[in-house]
Amino acid sequence: MKKTTESESKYSHLEEMSIAELLKGINQEDQLVPLAVKQILPQIEKLIEVIVEKMKLGGRLFYLGAGTSGRLGIVDASECPPTFGVEQGLIIGLIAGGDGAIRKAVEFAEDDKVQGWKDLQAHQVNDKDVVIGIAASGTTPYVIGAVEECNHHHITTACITCNEGSPLGAVSKYPVEVVVGPEFITGSTRMKSGTAQKLVLNMISSCTLIRLGRVKGSRMVDMQLSNNKLVDRGTLMVVDALGISYEEAKNLLQKFGSARKAIEAYKK
Repeated sequence: MKKTTESESKYSHLEEMSIAELLKGINQEDQLVPLAVKQILPQIEKLIEVIVEKMKLGGRLFYLGAGTSGRLGIVDASECPPTFGVEQGLIIGLIAGGDGAIRKAVEFAEDDKVQGWKDLQAHQVNDKDVVIGIAASGTTPYVIGAVEECNHHHITTACITCNEGSPLGAVSKYPVEVVVGPEFITGSTRMKSGTAQKLVLNMISSCTLIRLGRVKGSRMVDMQLSNNKLVDRGTLMVVDALGISYEEAKNLLQKFGSARKAIEAYKK
């Protein structure tokens, strides 16, 4: 298979470029990423519709990847509880090599075709869940093996990859293929490919939880009040919704634990 992600950069002699030239080249390439995502919005839409329906039935969402792809999934999953107030474990990120691989690469972990399924089984994955394999190349054995096993167990599968016609795309029921073209540094998929994956993950989690009622207007009314900045943001939400003083709003917020609950309690 010919991999777009491994194709030669459009730029050469990078070591001879000035910092300004390097920045200009990287920026020019980065601008292509949202345009590539735009081309596959219908694929993302179909996937989100399925995730929403599964979650309404009590299902969960799993992200599974290696290296940069795994880390991006973990970042997105870890941000959902504080942002949307959902329980830990509704969206789960798994990485080849385990949690230690979040900070430090684990040699050859991505080449183990059976470990991905074992990692999912540790969370009692079942047919109510959706599993999204993330791999820029679309050839990572850790991810492909897990997705194949999920298919055998009638678990809904999807993927986010940056190559068209990849083995991962072929085994995923809902493939999302964002073809961003050659990287500025040949083969460095932490660059454009990683940016594309991040954009798609943002869309998946945000749209899913909006559709599940975790946003009102444009506000994160269920966000966790885990620092002073968020307490202030929540207080201002209550002020805007109820037209009361800042202090009264803050007292309500701290009493009920979220902007939504504070607003609902006051209106009763």
